[in-house]
Amino acid sequence: MSSSTPARNGLAALTIGALGVVYGDIGTSPLYALRECFSGPHAIAATPDNVLGVISLIFWSLIIVVTLKYVVLVLRADNRGEGGILALMALVAENRQHGQRGRWLVIGLGLFGAALFYGDGMITPAISVLSAVEGLKTATPLFDPYVVPITLLILIGLFVVQSHGTARVGISFGPVMCLWFVVLGVLGIVQAVQTPQVFAALWPVHAVRFFAENGWHGFIVLGAVFLCLTGGEALYADMGHFGARPIRLAWFGLVLPGIVLNYFGQGALLLAMPAAADNPFYLLAPGWALYPLVALSTLATVIASQAVISGVYSLTRQAVQLGYCPRVTVIHTSADEMGQIYIPSVNWGLLVAVLGLVVGFGSSSALAAAYGIAVTITMVITALLLLLLAHRVWNWPRAVCVLLIVPFLLIDLAFFGANALKIGQGGWFPLVAGAGVYILMTTWQRGRELLATRMHEGSLPLTAFLADVEDGSVLRVPGTAVFLTSDPDGVPHTLLHNLKHNKVLHERVVLLTVLVEEVPRVDEADRVRVDVIGNSFFRVAVRYGFMEEPDVPLALGLCRPYGLDLEPMDTTYFLGRETLISTTRPGMARWRERLFVNLSRNAARAMDFFRIPPNRVVELGTQIEL
Repeated sequence: MSSSTPARNGLAALTIGALGVVYGDIGTSPLYALRECFSGPHAIAATPDNVLGVISLIFWSLIIVVTLKYVVLVLRADNRGEGGILALMALVAENRQHGQRGRWLVIGLGLFGAALFYGDGMITPAISVLSAVEGLKTATPLFDPYVVPITLLILIGLFVVQSHGTARVGISFGPVMCLWFVVLGVLGIVQAVQTPQVFAALWPVHAVRFFAENGWHGFIVLGAVFLCLTGGEALYADMGHFGARPIRLAWFGLVLPGIVLNYFGQGALLLAMPAAADNPFYLLAPGWALYPLVALSTLATVIASQAVISGVYSLTRQAVQLGYCPRVTVIHTSADEMGQIYIPSVNWGLLVAVLGLVVGFGSSSALAAAYGIAVTITMVITALLLLLLAHRVWNWPRAVCVLLIVPFLLIDLAFFGANALKIGQGGWFPLVAGAGVYILMTTWQRGRELLATRMHEGSLPLTAFLADVEDGSVLRVPGTAVFLTSDPDGVPHTLLHNLKHNKVLHERVVLLTVLVEEVPRVDEADRVRVDVIGNSFFRVAVRYGFMEEPDVPLALGLCRPYGLDLEPMDTTYFLGRETLISTTRPGMARWRERLFVNLSRNAARAMDFFRIPPNRVVELGTQIEL
């Protein structure tokens, strides 16, 4: 067996896994995208010209937005293997050409785009599974009362299995999605060859003529056309799970052909039978295949939800590490892949929101009005950040940036304008959800800055403290004490409290600061920096990337070559437990201070987050007024 065979096998497994995780969302859009154009709240008549115009719009949207923008270009914006809007934000923010104000603008854009992705993560599972189960009504109206209960049961099952891990879910779902895309293509081509004039939609003139003939109504329909693109952002967010090459192979090899053929098949059906506009997807199937197709569609839409769920996990971990979200419990579900994680609090919070949407909206058509606005804003922000990245980081000439990226931005803005018209019919929900997440993220980030300022104000300069220690008046006891501190220049409050109450210092004292860099991972050679302060005091800085999980005891083991050899059973970690009090002092609005206090109370314990053995920890409380 050649040495390249294992690599090929690994690539094939990753490609199949990507089908099961990355492409579920965009792969199930044929269930509802074309239907909403011709039977939704802003439906347009299914005349031959309109059908060819809409199919042409869908085809060229898939080619330009997904294929050229995301698969070809955005996947190049890989932050050391990681993707997603926060990874892109960090990549752009690293560049110092922006200045301080420009850097904060980049961070603000990235955070708002990330916040909106959470709104998308709530709607995608609800609309996908609902649209599949509604196929039962096509077979017989007797199922109508049971659509919502069946949908709720399926969604509960999906979120329950998340604890088994993205890799296992992706591998088991991958073959199902292979079958799904094959079925999409077969259903489409069988119908399309019976009405071959549908292939005239490949010519973009039909898309242009559609707007010329329908004017404002045609622009409104563009909001429904956009439904064929939902999932593009999840494609980028999940890059860290599978890599760019498997994602590209899956797109060109199976996903794009399958969904394009299906859309053309639905268009051919509407050309031959305009009355099929109520549900052109399910009417593609012969009568005997309807129930099996509903079952396969339901499986596929469950998988569609997986793309967004796993993307939300990745986004949350990045937000925690970059300091925009409180510490949460992150469970690694694979010993081999760093990207395979499960976050219980995010999982159950999403489930509650998704169930509420299903019950509140009741049908996929009602949810379609809420779907799209958050995704379009995120796509606009991605295009803006990509423009800055290409010009400032990749050093592309300005003219090249304008020619290659600005057209994508203009298309995204057109889709945003069309979807903005749906805000009053449900589009407000993802905006409200995104605004709420944005407030939480910015409040946490500002609150941490304020807390660090307050703690620094009350801290003792390290040089003055060391001068007092050197006179020998403080009793030193055997062992090593590690004090975690975010202020490397001051004396940690925990050290002063320990000295005040226990009247002793350990013979070796380590002042440890954990730093998170704006890169996904830090090389092991750059992990730690050790400074010998004197009098057996050491200052240690441990650096991590925003995709890494801190492990303080493991990192301290890397200090041995620098003359700091710690015996695990002779080392005590001192952690602070701050009691925060909201005050009228300048800093933040009182309501934001109270919100920050509540977020702090519910954050995961530092001991667990930094993987410090519980039996080696001493926690000392302190009260801080914000």
